[in-house]
Amino acid sequence: TGVYDVLTHPSTMCRDITSVREGGFEPPRPFGHWDLNPARLPVPPLPPAQRLPVDSRAFRDDNETMARRLPIGIAVLSVVLAACSYAEPAPLPSSSATAAPPPAVTIMREERLSGPLAAVPLQEDLDVWRRWAPTAQPSMSFETRNPVGERLAMLVTGRRTDDAGTAWVRILLPIRPNEAIGWVHAADVELRPLSERIVIDLSTRSLRHFRGKELANRFDVGIGQPQWPTATGTFYIWEHVPQASPTGPYGIFALGLSGFSEVLLDWPGGGRMAIHGTSVAADKGQMVSHGCVRVFNPDMRTLTKLPLGTPVIIQR
Repeated sequence: TGVYDVLTHPSTMCRDITSVREGGFEPPRPFGHWDLNPARLPVPPLPPAQRLPVDSRAFRDDNETMARRLPIGIAVLSVVLAACSYAEPAPLPSSSATAAPPPAVTIMREERLSGPLAAVPLQEDLDVWRRWAPTAQPSMSFETRNPVGERLAMLVTGRRTDDAGTAWVRILLPIRPNEAIGWVHAADVELRPLSERIVIDLSTRSLRHFRGKELANRFDVGIGQPQWPTATGTFYIWEHVPQASPTGPYGIFALGLSGFSEVLLDWPGGGRMAIHGTSVAADKGQMVSHGCVRVFNPDMRTLTKLPLGTPVIIQR
């Protein structure tokens, strides 16, 4: 136990939340993920220099004939040299084809975020660009509900407007690799402010829950064992999963996260991490899990209402 696997809806958990239409990117598979140059063209040889036939009669050893031809040759040579000395170079031929203008450069205006935001898709499918490129086709399309039917809310990390006036939103994607980003049209999502966040410190094995700037709660928690460490980075709450039994492996409740274990690739659930309950008080402050964060059930009750998209920062 420890890494988030099939919890309470086995049939639902087998569904992918992401279908990649283009781009070849690995989609998240919650609760069941397994993890020319053109040839050079031959250069044709240059044609051999054309040899002109030699007329041997032009070189007859006839003093009389040579004597007659010499003045004429000198005169012709003088004319040729004079022409070479004073003639202006011929102008280069003008090309009727005009060069194509360079492509227009799209100018972006970065907008400062006033506080944490979650992007909630407005449709059942959300087009995502892995790189910001307004003229390109989207890289993938997400189903916008998680396996328990909740509408996804993804953490916003930036906003931009291009020179055509189109607004864009940069989000953290709930797929591998951890902290992967994507761009979406601002018109396709609703932006919701977030007032709470969770900070997990692996060095002190503690969880701090903030409301605004105020510390609301602090708990000692269980973290990953050395061979199955809890991944670090910026994540967010991706799913709420109530549990049937408080003494089960996930306690009273599980908060599925957007990130994954960096060592467990074939674990049920694809190695997706979670913050979940435990009925074992001795887990507090210990390295006991496969990468998840274990919170003692009485403490976990205070976290069950945190909204999707709430930032979760895991640091050492």
